[in-house]
Amino acid sequence: MITKPKLSITSIVNMSVGFFGIQFGFALQNGNVSRIFQTLGAAIDDIPILWVAAPMTGLIVQPIIGYFSDRTWHQKWGRRRPFFFIGALLASLA
Repeated sequence: MITKPKLSITSIVNMSVGFFGIQFGFALQNGNVSRIFQTLGAAIDDIPILWVAAPMTGLIVQPIIGYFSDRTWHQKWGRRRPFFFIGALLASLA
């Protein structure tokens, strides 16, 4: 049986502060996304569709990628690394 390492209060606080900063940044960005869409030329009637596009795409694409990832095995990279690598390349191009 594998035992979990005990985390000190300092470690937990450090992680919490880091995640708080990340979430704070996301909240600031999300608060301005509608305005960013308008600046990029989206009509006000199109903004709800743009907000729904990302979660709907994830709902469709993630199970497909998971299906292929579960059935992939690369001798050198293993099961998940090829998908991380391809995803990183596509994200950097976006």
